[in-house]
Amino acid sequence: MVNDFISGLPEAFPESYECTWKSPSNIALVKYWGKREGQIPANPSISFTLDHCATTTTVKFKAKPDKGFDFQLLLEGSPQPSFHPKIGKFLERIASYMPFLESYSMDINTSNSFPHSSGIASSASGMSALALCLMSLEKFLFPEMDDAYFWRKASFLARLGSGSACRSLEGPLVSWGEHRNIPVSSDLYGTPYRGGMHPVFSGYQDTILLVDKGQKQVSSTVGHGLMHGHPFADARFSQAHHNLDELMKVLTAGDQDGFIRIVESEALTLHAMMMSSQPYFILMKPNTLEIINRIWKFREENTSKLCFTLDAGANVHLLYPASEKEEVLKFIEAELVGYCEHGQYICDRVGTGAKQL
Repeated sequence: MVNDFISGLPEAFPESYECTWKSPSNIALVKYWGKREGQIPANPSISFTLDHCATTTTVKFKAKPDKGFDFQLLLEGSPQPSFHPKIGKFLERIASYMPFLESYSMDINTSNSFPHSSGIASSASGMSALALCLMSLEKFLFPEMDDAYFWRKASFLARLGSGSACRSLEGPLVSWGEHRNIPVSSDLYGTPYRGGMHPVFSGYQDTILLVDKGQKQVSSTVGHGLMHGHPFADARFSQAHHNLDELMKVLTAGDQDGFIRIVESEALTLHAMMMSSQPYFILMKPNTLEIINRIWKFREENTSKLCFTLDAGANVHLLYPASEKEEVLKFIEAELVGYCEHGQYICDRVGTGAKQL
């Protein structure tokens, strides 16, 4: 299967090529935590594709006579040498799948629709946008490529840059990781979820409360690694399979109470794995817990379908139907904004995936 993504060399190397892609971030409902060699997930996951939180990347390719990777990267127009090791490692990982890349220099100019260092992970949107630009060059060199292969390989490449990036290309729901009840699922790339989804979920909102915008004390890469030998790892991986089965039923039925139970449990289980690893660590902050308790109180008092989820950090994602938007935003301003760093939050919603500009 991996060999399906190995490209040949074109008959000719055009002097230059330029393309731009805008790719969104995503928020996992069933979490992936723990991976095997080659960016293979230890358990399947599924995520909502976001709409507003996105990275726009332009790559200018220029043919060169010598071999070897040659790239420059600008973030918001400024050089970012600290990003070079990550990009360099990514290019090394994909070298065998795109051997023509070493014949081009690359000027990469990237920007985020959300503030840099805002506490929103940009690896998913950033690596997926870059992967799409690389695939656009490949399609330019091999125009007979069909669309299905284009998207599948783009997701495959994005995964090698950042695991969750493979879920950012399409939407509104994308699964990643082999799962017995999703026939097209794969460990190698994300696949749009083709199961039933009740209309009540199609307009879901995601308001992201920026609790802590500082750098995490433990990176996600390190956290994933701590699942090796974790005393609860096998039970967690089994739970993820079960929760994905249950979520599929919930999505089809439009069962919002079931959605809340699964999504909040998944968020708390993710952090429970961190707190019970060796060494153990805590990424939630006191304000994260204050927000969660206020959400539970609000839901009880207002028969609301508002729920929360968490990534590997302190920020809180509020998920809720579009019909509750006005009411939830009033609640945020009245009770939650004081727990956000500098009172900042980002309003987003479920989106449809990446777009070429």
